[in-house]
Amino acid sequence: MSNVGFRVYKKINRPDRALVEAFKGIPTSNISDEMNRLACMDARIKPLNAAPLLGTAFTVRARSGDNLMFHYALDAALPGDVLVIQGEGDLSQSLAGELMMSWAIQRKLAGVVVDGAMRDLEAIREMTMPVYAAGIQPKGPYKQGPGEVNVTISCGGIVVRPGDILVGDPDGVVVIRPEDAPEILKKALKKQASEEKSREAIRNGNPDRSAYSEEVLRKLGCEFIDDVEPS
Repeated sequence: MSNVGFRVYKKINRPDRALVEAFKGIPTSNISDEMNRLACMDARIKPLNAAPLLGTAFTVRARSGDNLMFHYALDAALPGDVLVIQGEGDLSQSLAGELMMSWAIQRKLAGVVVDGAMRDLEAIREMTMPVYAAGIQPKGPYKQGPGEVNVTISCGGIVVRPGDILVGDPDGVVVIRPEDAPEILKKALKKQASEEKSREAIRNGNPDRSAYSEEVLRKLGCEFIDDVEPS
């Protein structure tokens, strides 16, 4: 009988690595815009260092304040995987710190995203592997379980499935389903090229501001009064 709440799925359907790598360097804002702005994790999930995030989700559902299954995932995940931890948003105890993150780097993992707290911020700031978390807390975790690995979780208010593509930068983290990724990639690259044209127009002093003109606002029902506000 399945032991719901304390189990590990050992296999993941990972997308082709070339598809994942194609998102390298694309801002999360561009990707998010092409997913109707519904795929970004909550702003609580912040980068703890400057390393960009790109990889496939290896998910962990952890009990609040407990990192037993987080430890298991460190040993079970493959190079290029991102550990995504559903820590219930609990900031009362950290789930990992410098030593666990050092082991993740040694194992060539692509990053760690924790909907919970981390510690050893000074050391993590200097790391070349991206780490995102909801907060910092020096008080450490318990290691008793239960928990689950490679199940669908919620992290930062977004559903994350094993094998989903994660992209992160200083703005935050966006989650892409592999089946949607080819189309999202094309749209995000097109938007990136369009924004570069806008940057060039701004540098030249002639950006297109027509969408924000008085004429457009009047059509939307805005009233313009040729006087000062009455006292």
